[in-house]
Amino acid sequence: MRAEHFEILVEEQSMEEFLREFLPKFFLDQATFAIYSHQGKSDLLNKLQSRLRAYRNWLPEHWRIVVLVDRDDENCHDLKGRLEEATQVAGLRSKTNPGHLGWQVVNRIAIEELEAWFFGCWSAVGAAYPKVSASIPKIAAYRHPDNILGGTWEAMERILKRAGYHASGLRKLELAAAIGREMDTAQLNQSPSFNAFCDALREAMT
Repeated sequence: MRAEHFEILVEEQSMEEFLREFLPKFFLDQATFAIYSHQGKSDLLNKLQSRLRAYRNWLPEHWRIVVLVDRDDENCHDLKGRLEEATQVAGLRSKTNPGHLGWQVVNRIAIEELEAWFFGCWSAVGAAYPKVSASIPKIAAYRHPDNILGGTWEAMERILKRAGYHASGLRKLELAAAIGREMDTAQLNQSPSFNAFCDALREAMT
């Protein structure tokens, strides 16, 4: 059954701010959504199984649950395994193991952090912060957003500071909302993890 609503569990408010700006453009009038942020990844992971178990008792057929966390420095395979295990123990069907009835939960990982998704759509960064160099994606260190070393938010902070923005430190909520407003849903993002997130939503709505 085609999804008409998404319940989205995220680890912190910056992801929530980004999605609140981006998703209305992505969904248009095809689906609704609600976002629930937590006090970091540990808080989300600790509560995940109980939250999913609560959904099991009343989740409508045309609703889907999206669990979205940053990889940070964790092993991606191990982290995905934890998310899948929580889904299975809660008695819900994941996209990885949907069974014949189809999936109810999709677990997605931002690699390594939300800011990698911003590096993947540099035109949105340029639209929000016009003084930033347009040539950043051509620099080898930033060419593959999911492989940026040393932390993507730290890299973003350095670039914005050099351009005269966020001089007192990266204001992550402000950044997330600004990029979400500018990101074009039709433009290819260079972050594979962002595309995997969007592809799951598109599949659910077809």
